[in-house]
Order: sequence, then C-alpha cells, then structure tokens
Amino acid sequence: MKVSNALGAISRRDLFKLTGQFGISSTLMAAGGLGGAISLSSLAQAAESTYEKRFSKPAKHTLKFGASGFNARNLLIERAGCLEFARDLEERTEGEIRVEFIGDNQICGQLNCVEKTQLGIVDIYAASTQNSAGGAPYLNVLDYAFMFPGRASQYYFLYSPESQRILRDPLEKRHGLKFLFSHCELRGIQLGLKYEKEPTVTKLEELFGTKNRVTGTQLGRIAMQLLNLNPVPIAWEETLDGLKQGLIDGAETWASAVAYANMSPVVSQSVDLKFFCGTEHTSMSAKVFDAMDAHLQDAIMESAYLAQVHVQAANEAALVKTVGFSDPQLPDTLFVENNVRPAFLPEDQIKMAEEMCSPEFNPEPWAAWRERLNNWAGGIDTYTDIHRVAREVPADMKPENVEPRRWWRSS
Repeated sequence: MKVSNALGAISRRDLFKLTGQFGISSTLMAAGGLGGAISLSSLAQAAESTYEKRFSKPAKHTLKFGASGFNARNLLIERAGCLEFARDLEERTEGEIRVEFIGDNQICGQLNCVEKTQLGIVDIYAASTQNSAGGAPYLNVLDYAFMFPGRASQYYFLYSPESQRILRDPLEKRHGLKFLFSHCELRGIQLGLKYEKEPTVTKLEELFGTKNRVTGTQLGRIAMQLLNLNPVPIAWEETLDGLKQGLIDGAETWASAVAYANMSPVVSQSVDLKFFCGTEHTSMSAKVFDAMDAHLQDAIMESAYLAQVHVQAANEAALVKTVGFSDPQLPDTLFVENNVRPAFLPEDQIKMAEEMCSPEFNPEPWAAWRERLNNWAGGIDTYTDIHRVAREVPADMKPENVEPRRWWRSS
C-alpha cells in the first residue's frame, strides 16, 4: 500500500520505520519541506538532517501540537500551514521551542482537539473553527451566513487589527485560546453519488429538501435550516461512511476538505454555495503562551504570521492545481480523477440564498445567538463589525492579492 502520490512510492512500512528512527515530527517536517516526488532515500536523508538540527541542543519548551487528522500527505492538499508553522518556530527560536507534531487523529480529532488544548493535554491544535465551536462556542462568531463575500474578505479580516478586537481577544478571554492563523474557504454542499448522473446544480432550489451533514457550529445549523438543507449532526470522521452508504444526500464543507479527507470518491458535485466560513485554524493555549519569555512570544507570533502568508498563497494554488476546484478544471487533479464536478452557482442564486438566510435580510432567527456572542465580546455588534470589515475589499478581489498585515499591531 502506498502512502500517497505526494510521498511517491514510499510504503507505510518504510514510513513507520523512518518515524521510529527519527520521530514523527522530524519525519513529517522533512516530508513537508521536500518538493516534487519524494523517494525513500531523499526522505531518510532529510529526516536525519531535520532530526539532528532539531535535537542539537536541549529545548527550553516542548509543545505538543495536536493536528487532528492532518499529516504530511494531506497538508499538501489542504494547505493549513501546520508544518510550516512548526518548522519556522523551531528555526526562529534556534531550538528553544521544539514542536511535537501529532496528527492522524492520534492524540485528538476535529471535535475534541479544542478541549484537549483547554485541558492541557496538547498545547497547540489544528481543526476547523466550526468543529471546535462545540468546545469554544465563541468561534461561532465566524459563522453568520454570508458575512464574507469571498475568500479574499476572509483573509483580509484575519490580517486586520479589527480581528484582534472582534475575534481573538474575546476567544482568549472566554476560552483560553490564542487564535494564531487559519486557512480560508467558504462552505458549500458536497453531494454524494446519488447525484452522479444528475445535471450539475445551477439553481438553489435543486438543493432544497436534501439531507446534509453539519458540523459543530450552531450558527451553521441556523443557515442550513433557513435554506431547507436539513442539517444532520455527523462527526467529521463518520461523514465519509455516511455519504458512501447514502445515509445523507450531502455534507456541508469546503472543496479542499473533501479532497484531503479522501472523500472525493464518494462526492459527485461540489456546490459552491459560499454560505459561511470554512476555516481550518490553528490555536494554542493562552496559558502556555503567557508563560513564555517575551522573545519567544514574539517568535510564536512571527511564525504564525509566516504560516498565514504561506497558507494564503499555497491554498489558493492547491485549490486549482491539486484539488481541481475550478472551471475549467485542470487535468490530474483529485476532483478530475474522481469525477467530482464543481458547481459554481450564478450570482443571482447566491443572492437568493443570502436573502433567505443572512442576518442582514432575515435577522430574527439569529437574534438569540447574536445577543449571546455580542455579550461575550463585551457588548460590540459582532455581525455588523465583521460584515463591515469584510467589505473593505472588493467582493471579486483575488484572495492571493490581499496584503498581509501583522494583526496584533494596531498600525
């Protein structure tokens, strides 16, 4: 059995042998740093070099990074920036901080990485904000329907100092989490194989009445109910089986999540509804961060900034060149190989969905959660503030053209 196209012809047995010799973190960081086809000998050399560099002196702090289901293979599909952050932080601190990267759901999964960070079992975690909202309900603040017109507005908000006031500070104060960086996509409906022979979806009404998996986000469920999408709570790890067995018609998630989680074989259409955030973020324990020396805190923030810049460029490229989420699609992409058709809805259909379910046009269903989130944030109007910042860039701006900024600085 081969590990993946990204790791070439390396068997699982050989990979396990390398991780046993050099450790999981050194092997994965080495794999993530190699480009093109990776051979066993090149990976072994890189893993040895990485290991020797990382352990050349004792670390002052060793941080456990619970990366849910991520590994060196699927982080080349959905570019969430986890390994880039870990590598850069170790280099930037010259080994004072060592990061123990634990992915493949070995220490925590999408639904409980947040809680294990809050409990001190891991120090850093990566998972979607939507799945993490069960343990950190303030993360729902990102999930008002149609608050972000596109991926550019998502990146713009995360780079903005306003994100410190509206998102990061309340999250840290209420849940003890320091939001570091995130990938950005917008969620749509990923239809299962029963839609394989159906025409590509072009109208919103074609989705009405379908039964779809929903994440841990409370606000996402509100949007789905208003759009007659029948949300069914199913754990991320069980979604593939649910689609395969036809227990659900589709799943609300984003394109690269389908690709990285090997769901492409059971998805026929990726409908770009864009109705709320898909943000695979990395956060760390605020308690652990606060215990660091000032120069190490600065290093963590700079490495988070580097990771955010990397993600912004790399995931935009991967969506087209690796996933196949484009029209026309490029050959040899995961969606093309598995006959997944992207369905990009016309603007009038997106507008219809927005008018049906967004707080701007249909405020009442959101009122209770909006008041709750506003109170947690100290009385600000969370939806209005994020909605305003998200529209400071043109709706059709290319995401890769958003100017990076160090969000923790006010100027």
